[in-house]
Amino acid sequence: MPDVRVLVLDDHEVVRRGICDILDRADGVEVVAEAATVAQAIRRVDATRPDVVLSDLRLPDGTGLDVIAHVRATHPDTHIVVLTSYDDDDAKAAARTAGADAFVAKTAGSAEVLKAVRDAASGREHGQHIDVQEDAAIAALTPTERKIVTAVGDGMSNKEIADQLGIAEKTVKNHVTSILAKMGLQRRTQVVAWATQRRAQSFRR
Repeated sequence: MPDVRVLVLDDHEVVRRGICDILDRADGVEVVAEAATVAQAIRRVDATRPDVVLSDLRLPDGTGLDVIAHVRATHPDTHIVVLTSYDDDDAKAAARTAGADAFVAKTAGSAEVLKAVRDAASGREHGQHIDVQEDAAIAALTPTERKIVTAVGDGMSNKEIADQLGIAEKTVKNHVTSILAKMGLQRRTQVVAWATQRRAQSFRR
């Protein structure tokens, strides 16, 4: 079976080199190009036609969305894995809409990065943590409400959530009421159960 050919896009050289080292050491994976900007990535994607582009979203001359749009328009067989932070819900939603295949956290270990790349290349869905953005049942939630869903799933009280987000406890309570209505639930414990089930599904993948 041929190697999975990967282009790594990140403007931070230390991060980019670290990812390339992880991939180059792995069996069945080959880094065919690196890029630090949108312009470099587009040129090198066209030149190398990788199987997977592993891309940051924040870049000095644009965003990873520009690269995703180019890849989708010109190389539809190339898969895209986006490097993301846990608080990038809006950016992740935009990347998913643009055509990203999967996401991997910047804090992920080497095994997780490799799994994300291999899963994307093989067409398998990749999941690494509870990601409230990706569930159609809660698509109507605001970014703040998504953070609260995750916090509730972690067993945090309204006061703890308020302290974490820097908002009033009453505001958290109002958000929880809104979340229950939007998700079609009646009790806070149902949100906890939903989050627990979602996390378990993610770990089984």
